Amino acid sequence: MNFERTLIITGGAGFIGSHVVRLFVNKYPSYKIINLDKLTYAGNLANLRDVEDRPNYRFVRMDICDFEGVLELMREERVDGIIHLAAESHVDRSIKDPFTFAQTNVMGTLSLLQAAKCYWESLPEKYEGKRFYHISTDEVYGALEMDGTLFTEQTKYQPHSPYSASKAGSDHFVRAFHDTYGMPTVVTNCSNNYGPYQFPEKLIPLFINNIRHRKPLPVYGRGENVRDWLYVEDHARAIDTIFHRGQVAETYNIGGFNEWKNIDIVKLLIKVTDRLLGRPEGADLDLITYVTDRAGHDLRYAIDSRKLQKELGWEPSLQFEEGIEKTVRWYLDNQAWLDNVTSGDYQKYYEQMYSNR
Repeated sequence: MNFERTLIITGGAGFIGSHVVRLFVNKYPSYKIINLDKLTYAGNLANLRDVEDRPNYRFVRMDICDFEGVLELMREERVDGIIHLAAESHVDRSIKDPFTFAQTNVMGTLSLLQAAKCYWESLPEKYEGKRFYHISTDEVYGALEMDGTLFTEQTKYQPHSPYSASKAGSDHFVRAFHDTYGMPTVVTNCSNNYGPYQFPEKLIPLFINNIRHRKPLPVYGRGENVRDWLYVEDHARAIDTIFHRGQVAETYNIGGFNEWKNIDIVKLLIKVTDRLLGRPEGADLDLITYVTDRAGHDLRYAIDSRKLQKELGWEPSLQFEEGIEKTVRWYLDNQAWLDNVTSGDYQKYYEQMYSNR
């Protein structure tokens, strides 16, 4: 079958990546979508059961640090676009193991960039019709005071954790490949995502699951830290828009104009989850447990996404309360998925399956 375009989406078995893969597979049947994922703890092919048999979808288990493997795949499939989401992303893990974050986020991105450069520069048309789209985070900008200021595309980088430092490094490499080699790149920095299929070490799915089981809800400090939240399907739509219409070498911030203190999110989760479970309102407020704050915990993140809205016409589709309602319902309705992930059984299955190949 001849396809109009062939794209690699890295990290496509993860939280955000699976939503992007699903959107592209369904919306663009004339595109071949290659989901390239190492299947670390955060990757789960169960996230994509509904598209795994589509004729325009292919899964490849591969480490993005495997330069030779990526280059061979690009040549084999004649890849003309990369949407790069694969990353280690949990701040607490980065504090305990910064080497893994540097390896995956910096060296993995460099491996992809160099493979794309080698393949695309070997073609008669070189970079014409090609695109390398790198998804990053608002955490590279550092922290904001409680003064209403927002991160813009011109905000100076000031990463404070090993995670954000590794993402900042990868951002710089992407821009350097444009400036040095002329590679058509684009970078986006997004706020916190939430929604279905998120690995339950992150705040919202973790707390939904803990409320369900009446387990403690550990809140750092006094819960005063502020984050800007975006429903994951809105992020996927933004990625679609920017991949197709964003300007080469530009940076776009993606956010929801939706700031919440952590403690207020926890209370909202308790309210919604208790109601959906048929419990009295506030029944699980006593599960809130304040714990010692995380090292280098940034006070506030908030994204100014007006450039994206003005230039490309994208805007969030959901109010936060509506998105939380949908999210809580999804996790409660998909308890088998949640139990499988929290047990780690899916990892044992993949290791057995791929060790036999």
